[in-house]
Amino acid sequence: MNNAQDDRYPIGPFKGKDTYKKEELVALTQEIANLPARLVNEVQGMMPNQLDTPYRNGGWTIRQVIHHLADSHMNAYIRMKWTLTEKTPIIKAYDEKAWAETPEVALDPQPSLALLKSLHAKWVTLIDSFTEEDLKKEFTHPETGKNQSLEKMIALYAWHGNHHLAHITSLKQKSGWN
Repeated sequence: MNNAQDDRYPIGPFKGKDTYKKEELVALTQEIANLPARLVNEVQGMMPNQLDTPYRNGGWTIRQVIHHLADSHMNAYIRMKWTLTEKTPIIKAYDEKAWAETPEVALDPQPSLALLKSLHAKWVTLIDSFTEEDLKKEFTHPETGKNQSLEKMIALYAWHGNHHLAHITSLKQKSGWN
């Protein structure tokens, strides 16, 4: 793996499985639950110029990463609700790169951090309510045509949060901001 790829995937690309044991899902759900506090801890006290520093050449700024996490995890929560309440729904795709360029992404990240705290509390409560049958429910992605189960989504979004958190921690370490 070259350095640019390392910077893009500091914890490696997502490697999901088709099924997960109950104890794995409990640990993954705890990762989702812990993300907002871990994120706040990492960005607390960062100066605006630090928030506006890209985590890699050509990558998003820390500010954009924080707003992206809020946007992405809102979409994931809604996708889970559709999957739980409809039979194999076709979810709505969105252009995450375009979303990272909308005007509110220039704002202080505090609203997105607060949103993540509230959203993750609600999201984890939903996940904790899933039955074995619920975990097997799937949605269809309109661009790939592939189905994805709720249990695999839990793993994906636990990874997703840690992936972007590592963008922040690795930039802080490289820049000597720790």
